[in-house]
Amino acid sequence: MSIQQVPIFVAASDVHGQGVFAARDIEEGEVIEICPIIVFPVSDLEHVRKTVLDDYYFDWGEEGEWYAFCLGYGSLYNHSYEPNAEYGMDFEAKTIDFYCIKDIAAGEEIYVNYNGDADNRSKVWFEK
Repeated sequence: MSIQQVPIFVAASDVHGQGVFAARDIEEGEVIEICPIIVFPVSDLEHVRKTVLDDYYFDWGEEGEWYAFCLGYGSLYNHSYEPNAEYGMDFEAKTIDFYCIKDIAAGEEIYVNYNGDADNRSKVWFEK
């Protein structure tokens, strides 16, 4: 089964570095992107933490027993406590799926809450 993904693009962000933007209007409930992942074991984390990839991995697995690099644009979505998108992990398909939770206008940046839940207001790792 194939799911049609919406057109998106990467550009300079007013929030931080690069971001992911909508190339057309996206309606609430639409799948934005389905990203394949590369899984790595907890034992490799100490090596990853010494690289630029330290800010680009996700906890993976039902119990967080693995980590994953998200391919596609998955690691480029910027964080917001007022996100217009969310992500979910499909452990069987080994993908991280991004979907629209509020209508997004063409040209608008797409944000996710890095805590994994749109309503979670816990500080994220880069906040002091």
